[in-house]
Amino acid sequence: MQRPTGVTILAVLAFCGAGLLVLAALAVLFGGALLSSLSSSGMGMMAGVGAAVVAAFLLIFAGLDVAIGVGLLKLRNWARVLTIVLCALFFLGSIFSIFSPFAHMHMFLMIFLVRRLVMAAIYAWILWYLFQPNVKQAFGATGF
Repeated sequence: MQRPTGVTILAVLAFCGAGLLVLAALAVLFGGALLSSLSSSGMGMMAGVGAAVVAAFLLIFAGLDVAIGVGLLKLRNWARVLTIVLCALFFLGSIFSIFSPFAHMHMFLMIFLVRRLVMAAIYAWILWYLFQPNVKQAFGATGF
């Protein structure tokens, strides 16, 4: 069966996310190296090690994004299910952050509220899309 266009778009977005995570990891590593070279105390070394740990996590998530992108392009059902799980978690996070007690304190935070609403709507759309019968059929899914 031919791959639905929306699945291809989601795969490309996963690859773009992986690229951004790699760039963020490089920026964190550079920042940690800069901080550690500017400080002669033990705090500089701790900043460098902390940056390396954060960069490692970012690279792990970048690898996960690449795996999801490849899985979506190859119409692997595990990639669809993993995308559903991650989108559901991000959707719940967006919803919970909307109802944060600090979300409505200042006009500047209203911008973030709008962003959270938009992100929640995008995650809801992706979830809805991945449960469409033609998309499930393309992945060979019979149940979930």
